Amino acid sequence: MNEKPINTLAGAIRAGLSCRCPRCGRGKLFAGFLTLRPRCEVCGLDYGFADSGDGPAVFIMLLAGFIVVGSALITEVLYRPPFWVHAALWLPLILIVTLGPLRPMKGLMIALQYYHKAGERRFGGTGAP
Repeated sequence: MNEKPINTLAGAIRAGLSCRCPRCGRGKLFAGFLTLRPRCEVCGLDYGFADSGDGPAVFIMLLAGFIVVGSALITEVLYRPPFWVHAALWLPLILIVTLGPLRPMKGLMIALQYYHKAGERRFGGTGAP
């Protein structure tokens, strides 16, 4: 616990996007591709609070849909390529724009959750807002 904590929003965003601990910014956040570690190996922060849910996937799907569908429509209108060209172009792009930013987005959501001290049942005490 001798690490300097992250006290700014910019620091939390930087730690989240680099998939690092939201408290110290040095420990790794993930054990696998999207599997969280139980705790930070540097400062000991328990990651039990972290629940990003489906938020990162929803944001990525919206962004990827805009990019891929927009690009495919423009390509179809301008060039009218055969369907195999569409498959060759857009399938790799779909994989890149969905899987690439998914891990940093999940790290960002967890870091922002930690920074803003978000948690379940914080309204009232009964769980009801």
